[in-house]
Amino acid sequence: MSHRITRRARAAIIAAAVTTAALTLGACSAPASDVPETTGATASDEPGDPALAALGLEDADARTLIDTLDALPLDERPTDLMASIRPDEVLVTTESGETSIPMPEDAFYVSFAPYVDSTHDCYFHSLTTCTGELGDEEVQVLVTDAATGEVLIDETRTTFANGFVGLWLPRDIQATLTVTYDGLTATQELSTANADDATCVTTMQLA
Repeated sequence: MSHRITRRARAAIIAAAVTTAALTLGACSAPASDVPETTGATASDEPGDPALAALGLEDADARTLIDTLDALPLDERPTDLMASIRPDEVLVTTESGETSIPMPEDAFYVSFAPYVDSTHDCYFHSLTTCTGELGDEEVQVLVTDAATGEVLIDETRTTFANGFVGLWLPRDIQATLTVTYDGLTATQELSTANADDATCVTTMQLA
């Protein structure tokens, strides 16, 4: 029996691989300097995307999109949609193409995944592919303005199923984040002032 792959079959395999790579190559590991410039397309420039429509998010703004996707159970996360959070936009990539949804002008979103034993590299948070060690766990979160000492957040949160906690913070500040879990603590400095600031933090090892 011949095992030769026809030219048409080879082309189909390559096309499928390219599409899969575009949807699964996580922004989790992409530093700001490696991110290509976007085309400038916005949600209003594109027709409704089937992948977003399936989630009821075809007309969602950035805050609604982020809050919905970051909190989804792992088994409900779409495999045909990639949503990467940047300081000024959310880049949504599906088989239909890429869409840019502007972030709020007065708010910055950062998602962090505290850990005890294992973590992964992350810079721009991926709402559908990034997963941390501590899913559905109760943690104490304290965020203060580093310049003024003002307490911005001081409350108990439950990590999402993906192991992350999402924070909406004011723009143009330096902040100190402290998280406590099961008697263990980690602290991280955050910035919301720059166009290349991280939106994903996975370096908070609890000790």
